[in-house]
Amino acid sequence: MRTKICGITSYKDAMIAIEAGADALGFVFYEKSPRYVTPLQAKNIIQQLPPFVEKVALFVNVDAETINETCQEVGATLAQLHFDVSQELCNSLRVPHIKVIRAKNKRDISTYSHEYRLVDAYCETFGGAGKRINVEWFKDVDCSKIILAGGLNEKNVGSLKEYDFFGVDVSSGVELSHGVKDETKVKEFILNAK
Repeated sequence: MRTKICGITSYKDAMIAIEAGADALGFVFYEKSPRYVTPLQAKNIIQQLPPFVEKVALFVNVDAETINETCQEVGATLAQLHFDVSQELCNSLRVPHIKVIRAKNKRDISTYSHEYRLVDAYCETFGGAGKRINVEWFKDVDCSKIILAGGLNEKNVGSLKEYDFFGVDVSSGVELSHGVKDETKVKEFILNAK
């Protein structure tokens, strides 16, 4: 499974994740998040990163212009859309993007089933709440285009291999505190996922 470490707020944490084998890093551009980074902070981190690492910019309730401008400014390679998006907005994006499904029930996980998508547990806040999704919902479902998020950590990620998810995404599950990663947990998470 491919791995994304989300909520990166420092160059040190970015390199811990990369050196442990992360495929992608997530930068949160949602001001209400405790893992929020300004475009300038993200740009300073991203400019120092080695090549061949996906840099994902996470957005909540913003327009296409904001997404396009922010991704270009900071050097993000993918936009993660943590809100209900219209086709019109998607058509206006100049950057590759992935939609997020905040699943309340099993039926929700089949939304956008023809495309790669991130499936997270529904909660009132947006992301990083550590709420676990019911993995039983994925039995007999084609998970090859699903990136699973929500309540994952280094102890439980290994149990997901039977579902054959495209990838997994973690934030709070590998932290010492909001926005500060635990090096040991990051390494174990990626090792156990792969």
